[in-house]
Amino acid sequence: MQAYRADIAFDGHGPLPGGALVLVEDGAIVGVESAGAPAPDGCEVIHIPGTTLLPGLIDAHSHLCGNSEPDALDRLPGLSEDELDAAVDAALAAQLAAGVTAVRDVGDHRWRVVDRHHERPDGPTVVASGPPITSVGGHCASMGGEARGIEELRRAVRERADRGADLIKIMATGGVMTPATDIRACQFEIAELRAVVEEAHRLGLPVTAHAHALTGVENCVAAGVDGIEHCSCITEDGIHTPPELAEAIAAAGIMVCPTLGHDQSRLTEPPPALAALIKRIGISVEARHAQVADLYRGGVTLVSGVDSGINPIKPHGNLPQAVIDLVTSGVPPTTALASATGLAAQACGLADRTGRLRPGLDADLLLVDGDPTTDITAVRNVRVVVSRGRATHSPAKT
Repeated sequence: MQAYRADIAFDGHGPLPGGALVLVEDGAIVGVESAGAPAPDGCEVIHIPGTTLLPGLIDAHSHLCGNSEPDALDRLPGLSEDELDAAVDAALAAQLAAGVTAVRDVGDHRWRVVDRHHERPDGPTVVASGPPITSVGGHCASMGGEARGIEELRRAVRERADRGADLIKIMATGGVMTPATDIRACQFEIAELRAVVEEAHRLGLPVTAHAHALTGVENCVAAGVDGIEHCSCITEDGIHTPPELAEAIAAAGIMVCPTLGHDQSRLTEPPPALAALIKRIGISVEARHAQVADLYRGGVTLVSGVDSGINPIKPHGNLPQAVIDLVTSGVPPTTALASATGLAAQACGLADRTGRLRPGLDADLLLVDGDPTTDITAVRNVRVVVSRGRATHSPAKT
């Protein structure tokens, strides 16, 4: 048995007054006591003064096959299976180093993550969608998920269930990283989206939908999806969430992953067509934060994910910045922390496995210098990461 003691603790939902002593055995949490409680005889105790203990973080939107280079998605069709595996291994190593102990992959290529990585025996837990379902020639069509019409869409859902996918991802609108598509345009009708939701729910799978255009977000709500990725509500006049739409998302219990977390140090000039669209519509970091604030004020449950792996400003391991960006958008620090722990576990179907400091769950733990419940930037200050009971390095012991 091993124990981790900290005078400040966040349990995935809220702060634990008096800190915590978390007992770990055989890769699982077996006890959670106050920080002042004695450890069992013979139990090794890890205690680093000045740190906060919280559950390992969860990146709810990742593309593990992507290498975060400018051509990260374009190059996928030319990679061998060994090269795809190497890319996934590198991505998971970067995630773990940042304190991420679970990842939801929503952009698989040729089923590589589902077939080879989502049941890995160690390292971050992986939840995988398989290739996202998209329209013919649509956003991320090169990943292998094209479908047309209700029957093909239902068949695509069944294929994912048969292959062992954990969820269904559908591209409801065009996307930034596929220049041939229009992020303001819908790729499917409401009836088609609803057919995907009905077939997935019949098979016990949740559905999360990529949606940038305001109309696309409205269609997703009407179709009854379980989650919306990006949810940027783009129109010809900019990005803004009507209050009644935010209320409808909240009332339906739809969780939104706004995919914040840009690494501005790696910012490059966008392609000319995208740059022109950004200028015409008036998209900016500040406008995006204001739009996320609209979602939060409307009662929408937000979860954190980076869209990691798709380009240089979205590297694997940048989830702490996504959490910080939520606070910049007006979300309280403890709610932002929950968006990457307890709430993210619910969105990813992992609430019975991780995301909280609770006996019976996997021992996915994170120790950071400082107190992120009052200064959210402390979430970057990783000292110790524990994944399924295994620490990534040996900290000082007291």
